[in-house]
Amino acid sequence: MDIVELKKKLEASTKDEEKIQLQSQITELRDIADRAIRKANRDIHYSIREWSIEIILAKYQDGIQTDDNELFIPDYQRDYKWDLKVASRFIESILLDFPIPYLYIADVDAPDNPELDGRVEIIDGSQRIRALHFFCNDEFQLEQLKELKELEGFTFRDFSAARRRRFLRETLRMVELKGEVDESSRRDLFERINSGVKRLEAMEVRHGSEEANSEFYKKVVVPCSEDALFSSLAPLSDKKKSNADHRELVLRFFAYLHNIDNYKGYVKPFLDDYLLEASKIEDQDTIESFKKEFNDTMNFIDEHFGGMGFKKTINSKTTPRARYEAIAIGVAQALKEEPNLIKPAVDVSSWLTSDEFQTIVGADSANNVSQLLKRISYVKGKMLEG
Repeated sequence: MDIVELKKKLEASTKDEEKIQLQSQITELRDIADRAIRKANRDIHYSIREWSIEIILAKYQDGIQTDDNELFIPDYQRDYKWDLKVASRFIESILLDFPIPYLYIADVDAPDNPELDGRVEIIDGSQRIRALHFFCNDEFQLEQLKELKELEGFTFRDFSAARRRRFLRETLRMVELKGEVDESSRRDLFERINSGVKRLEAMEVRHGSEEANSEFYKKVVVPCSEDALFSSLAPLSDKKKSNADHRELVLRFFAYLHNIDNYKGYVKPFLDDYLLEASKIEDQDTIESFKKEFNDTMNFIDEHFGGMGFKKTINSKTTPRARYEAIAIGVAQALKEEPNLIKPAVDVSSWLTSDEFQTIVGADSANNVSQLLKRISYVKGKMLEG
């Protein structure tokens, strides 16, 4: 019986003896909860630091080319993606002395790795630090400012020497984590800070999660998403690339291929649950079989789909997700059912650009279970039917 039920019973009870028993049970649950919190607590301490922009840039820039800069961005962080308006407004906020949210950093305690030990990992704030780096190195001009219209078009070099000195003396506040802050803890904090926040796409959050440390993610999802053939078959805009959409497409491939029976019409929790389960796989033969499955599917599509891949037209620069799911999973299912399949049973040119197929992959409610199964089944049928 949980605490909610106990409190309801206590409220409804009219007998003193029963009330005492219920209150005792509630106290026991509180003690259990308190012990669980103490057990889960990590030995993490923190301090508040305030570094000048000049110091931040020195720690970030010195050694950046050789990847031994003191203040560094870990591999699980997203690429730089602020547009000029956002970056310019950030610089404007500093000039106006507006409060800037805390950055989160961690003292890396890695005595067995001298090249990493004592460096400082940026957990949250990489976009701000990179914007400062680009601006102070004259790599962009200020634009679309809200208050300081007089600075439109300015680079850092265009400021007076006195203004540049004052800007570099401005400080940013940081929460520095210390103690038992291993990589798992840092990834966990990154995920907690960014989960549910619009500034990160779902796959970017997954890339910073604990599951991203798994064999499945590091040896299957990442290399498959970076494969040159896959990139050519599934072109994406620069924005979608920066949102880690290729990794999401790969994750969708394996999730739908191996776990489609558990799909309930909601993509994000379905992918999250599948990644959690797949992250438990450590057997290297299974890992290799996943990669082979993906590569065999991509090679088959490359050979038989006339250079179209997952594109709607031969010159398209984007990959519609519903179309990708239909072709990728449909072909993969056919190859699983008939491993010796040499070519599609029905000539691809007869249906790939047909109105029928366009209607199936362009239907409303694309994430609906029946719609997903329908488009996958359609392609599978064209692969196997005589």
